[in-house]
Amino acid sequence: MTQTTAYLDVPDGRLAYVEAGDTAKPPVVLLHAGYVDRRMWARELAHLSRRAHVVAPDARAHGASSSPTRAFRQCDDVAALVRHLDRGPAVLIGVSMGAGAAVDTALEHPETVAGLVLSGAGTNEPSFTDPWALGLLARLQAAVEARDPAAWMAAELEFAAGPHRALGDLDADVVALLTTMHEHFVSTHVRPGVMPPDVVRGSWERLSEITVPTLGIVGELDGTDHIAMCERAIAGVRDGRGVARIAGAGHFPNLERPQEWEAAVDRHLAALLA
Repeated sequence: MTQTTAYLDVPDGRLAYVEAGDTAKPPVVLLHAGYVDRRMWARELAHLSRRAHVVAPDARAHGASSSPTRAFRQCDDVAALVRHLDRGPAVLIGVSMGAGAAVDTALEHPETVAGLVLSGAGTNEPSFTDPWALGLLARLQAAVEARDPAAWMAAELEFAAGPHRALGDLDADVVALLTTMHEHFVSTHVRPGVMPPDVVRGSWERLSEITVPTLGIVGELDGTDHIAMCERAIAGVRDGRGVARIAGAGHFPNLERPQEWEAAVDRHLAALLA
C-alpha cells in the first residue's frame, strides 16, 4: 500500500493527514476518537485503499497536527480538508469524537459530505446518565485537576473496555496502541494555552437536516450511553441505515473486531462508491 503524509494549513495551525488508494476517486475520510490519533485507522487505511481514496487526518491538538491557541471547530477543518482534496463530497467515518465531528460537518458544510458512518457517539454534545460513565467522567476531571496523567490514562482505557469488562479483558495489542496514543497526546498537546474545539450547538435538534445515507456501528460491550446516543442519531437523520451491533467489542470496535467492522462498512460503502 502506497501511503503519503501531507499537511494542510488552516487558521492558527495545520492538519497532518495520510492518504492511500486511488486519488482520482471520491475520498473516504477517517476521523479518529478523542485523545488518540490517526494510528487507530492503520488497518482501515490498508483495507479501504483497495477500493477508495482513503484519508486519515489527525485532528488539531492530536497526533502530528498543531495545537490550536485560538477558537476553532473540527467540522471547519474537516470541510477544509475535503475541499483541499478536490474530489468531494466525501464519506466521513468517525468513532466517538470523530463521529461527532462528522455530524457537525454534515450540518455546517453539507456540500462536502456524501455519507456518514457513526460509531460509539451521536453528536459532539454528549449526554451521560449511566452511573458507570458519570463515575469515569468524575475521575477524569479529578485527574485533570490534579495534573495526574497516569490516572487520566487509566480512566480513558476503562472507557475503551466498557462497563462489562476489566481492562485485562482487552487484547494486549489494543491496550498497547491506545496507551501509546494517549501518552503522545498528553506529552505533546496538554499544556497551558491549548484550546479545545468548539462544537455545533443544538446539533441534536438539527439532525433532520442531514439527508445523506448514515450508518451506525456500536460495540455491544460499550457503555449504554454511547450506544443510545448512536441509535438516537441514526433515528434522527433523514436516511438512517440502521445500527450494526458488533459482539465482543467496546468503544473501539474497529480495533477489537476489525473483520466485523469492515464487513459493516463495506456494505454501506458499496452503494455510495458504486
